[in-house]
Amino acid sequence: METVEINNRSDFALWAIQRAQEIMTAEGAAFAMAARDMNEEMLAETAAALGKAISGAMLEVFDGLIGA
Repeated sequence: METVEINNRSDFALWAIQRAQEIMTAEGAAFAMAARDMNEEMLAETAAALGKAISGAMLEVFDGLIGA
């Protein structure tokens, strides 16, 4: 993942939208497919992966703020 410089609210909004799209394309699609297939084991795994990706994105921002 490339480093992005965020200087204002608009930059942050753009970054957040792009990260959300990336997360939903990967983890969200897998979660939806598990739900469609009614695969409870895979649903739990993909839900955890989705949560981990969201948490990771939030920590990415936090780390950037601390490093600033």
